[in-house]
Amino acid sequence: MEQFEERLNQDLHQFLLSMKEVDERLPECPDVEQKWEEIAKAYIPDGIREFQDFPSASLGWMMYIGMAVAKFWDTEWDIYSKIDDLYAYMRDKRGYDSMDEYIREDVLLLRGVDFTSLEKLVGECASRVNNILRHQLIEPGTKEAFNAYVSCLHQLYLFGAAMQLSRMGYHMTKMG
Repeated sequence: MEQFEERLNQDLHQFLLSMKEVDERLPECPDVEQKWEEIAKAYIPDGIREFQDFPSASLGWMMYIGMAVAKFWDTEWDIYSKIDDLYAYMRDKRGYDSMDEYIREDVLLLRGVDFTSLEKLVGECASRVNNILRHQLIEPGTKEAFNAYVSCLHQLYLFGAAMQLSRMGYHMTKMG
């Protein structure tokens, strides 16, 4: 599974690098990374339920969540870090189906072209990840399939956070 997750990482990194959405060296944000496990546990029941009919939403929503957590970290982390279930907090604003719009409008404050271009970009990332997942020839409903799905979510969360940190001006550069 480690090789699979590394492949996802490389694919997303190269794609987002080509779109100038992330830097060669990804930002490190331990606060956001530490929220992953708690968010994943809360998200997985909804994500799995949606995956069969809406794989791009099931995967893409996690990228939005990563972006939202990075934004929360940058703005009012002292408040957001204390919320018991950050995923439910976001989901319950408008419901699972509209969580992407809530995050783009109310958290990231995007409008117009920025709003729709992010939707396309996240959709493309989710589609790429789903394509890699489908080519793994993993039997659905198995422990291996579950672990592969979680790996997909993990990479999308991390790259959502990295993308948002980059958009907010956090860039990792070598110290000379």
